[in-house]
Amino acid sequence: MAGPNQMFITALFAGIGGMELGLHQAGHRTITTCEIWDPAVEVLAHRFPLVTNHLDVAAISSLPAKTELLTGGFPCQDLSQAGMTAGIDGRKSGLVGHVFRLLDQRPVPVVVLENVSFMLQLDSGAAMNRLTNAFEDRGYRWAYRTVNSLAFLPQRRERVFFVASHCDLDPASVLFADEAAPPDHKTALDTHAHGFYWTEGTRGLGWAPDAVPTLKNGSTVGIPSPPAILMPDGRIIKPDIRDAERLQGFDPDWTISAPERLRWSLIGNAVSVPVANWLGNRLKKPGRHDVGRDMEWPSKHGSFPRAARYDGTRRHAVEISSFPTWKKREPLNQFLRHEGTPLSVRATAGFLSRAEASNLRFVPGFLDRVRAHLERMRREEIPKVAVRNKRPPRRNPKSPARIAAE
Repeated sequence: MAGPNQMFITALFAGIGGMELGLHQAGHRTITTCEIWDPAVEVLAHRFPLVTNHLDVAAISSLPAKTELLTGGFPCQDLSQAGMTAGIDGRKSGLVGHVFRLLDQRPVPVVVLENVSFMLQLDSGAAMNRLTNAFEDRGYRWAYRTVNSLAFLPQRRERVFFVASHCDLDPASVLFADEAAPPDHKTALDTHAHGFYWTEGTRGLGWAPDAVPTLKNGSTVGIPSPPAILMPDGRIIKPDIRDAERLQGFDPDWTISAPERLRWSLIGNAVSVPVANWLGNRLKKPGRHDVGRDMEWPSKHGSFPRAARYDGTRRHAVEISSFPTWKKREPLNQFLRHEGTPLSVRATAGFLSRAEASNLRFVPGFLDRVRAHLERMRREEIPKVAVRNKRPPRRNPKSPARIAAE
């Protein structure tokens, strides 16, 4: 091992290094990464200049001999509810197969994977069944837990963290040693900020009191998809990219080396840093799993439980929340450090039209505030339109012949 409490990491599908940064903060060290998307590669080179990056996971023949911890936030596009849901055999999510190809070359003591929570129910649990069977076939014990980034930051973001062990470490002692109950948090429109998705409004809203909904990856061609935030003063803004980075646990301007139009995608794809940090600390100092949390494995084939473990003999569902802790934090409106962009007339009007036509139930007063924001933006836009439409007096220059005649 790298040290009494330190492991050497090989990071596959590294993105912009959220998993690696959190694990570094816990004392572990990355020896190599693998990431193919050019903008993310630029960020890795900027933030981890001493770490060698491999572009293509398919071209890696074997893992570095020093690897003790293999990590991977493998592509979620085929597993996400918002994506094509092609499943774990999809063109992108199927790349997780290279994890097992490399483990067949040499079993690594510990593996940590991360992905969207929708994979638990996709294809009636087929994706998770394939994943868990693959580790069991290779002699690994495993545990996974749905963890909400809201435990650490004002962003509601559920992801599945999967830990597999081919050594004495019990994965359950890493993932299930901690649990906290979120405080009874009362919010009101005139005292707290509330996040929502302005691109929705027909079937859902993504409403998040004193938080933002899950930051999305937007588009790889540069179409960002930031959430909206209704501020206590009635303004509706889209957060600055630097605050979006902070909402994932990065320092502001973590992605400054990447093209501006792609920074939202990079942040939306990332692993929340403080979740990885919590996990890294538990890898260093495992806790204790209370077997009283164990429940019978579901007898019917279907969605996987939100948390579960395999002890080497049997699978168990585990009764535990998605909150390993609850970190104190500032209210969202105070957390934001940078001026956001007001939600435009067009965006506000589109959202309001969808919301008014839907059967959704909204917090009392919310739509009134949306209407007020829309009217305010329209009033502010009138002078701008007038300035754009104002034309200088048309001149009729005199011809040289006329000037000579005068």
